[in-house]
Amino acid sequence: MNDMRYIERATDMNETKITARDVHVFYGDSEAIKGVDVDIQARAVTAFIGPSGCGKSTFLRTINRMNDTIPSCRVTGGITLDGEDIYDKRVDVVQLRQKIGMVFQKPNPFPKSIYDNIAYGPRIHGLTKNKAEMDEIIEKSLRRAAIWDEVKDRLQAPGTGLSGGQQQRLCIARAIATSPEVLLMDEPCSALDPIATAQVEELIDELRQEYTVVIVTHSMQQAARVSQKTAFFHLGHLVEYGDTSDIFTNPKDQRTESYISGKIG
Repeated sequence: MNDMRYIERATDMNETKITARDVHVFYGDSEAIKGVDVDIQARAVTAFIGPSGCGKSTFLRTINRMNDTIPSCRVTGGITLDGEDIYDKRVDVVQLRQKIGMVFQKPNPFPKSIYDNIAYGPRIHGLTKNKAEMDEIIEKSLRRAAIWDEVKDRLQAPGTGLSGGQQQRLCIARAIATSPEVLLMDEPCSALDPIATAQVEELIDELRQEYTVVIVTHSMQQAARVSQKTAFFHLGHLVEYGDTSDIFTNPKDQRTESYISGKIG
């Protein structure tokens, strides 16, 4: 049984959903994240930007404890979801990841039907009692991921048979099928063509009405298009965090200005 007592889902975008304080991440003796403090708002898209190897994906993975799968990785400091410590020893990590879903850089549909891709999470978590309930979850998730009309007549076809953009939207549908509160996206458009990228970006904007979204992106243009908040990482430090419009037009730190202007990268 999960000992985390999650409070009601936040309804105000200005309300803090996730809080990190003095977070450090080590791989063996190497320190990848160096004392990050950040408050991530509910019902908003927060973009993590920065050069390759700056720590943005590593920090993203601390938010649902994906780094637990790496034996050499150690996380210190505190991260809370709705005020509850996600690194508390009593936390059921499987249940945590039901609350905090993740979409990866490369679309990774299971070698199953479209239907079974979406049904996987609800089955694992025991969220349905019968096929009618499962059918409802499948349709609702695919509609939310803006792919229902494209696949509704071939739900038993392999998910791997879809185009790259469709596969990524299928993976997003799979992530939201367990009714998470937070969606983490690690460069979800980097393997997609411009048309598919535009479709996923439009979907992200729609999803923020219902979910807290955190996206890692190498594209500053994408961050500007989809996010309300932006965090700039450099050499393991969170250099600057604020409204996306302020970060891109009036950065407070010289390192942020240098990155945005292309002087470092």
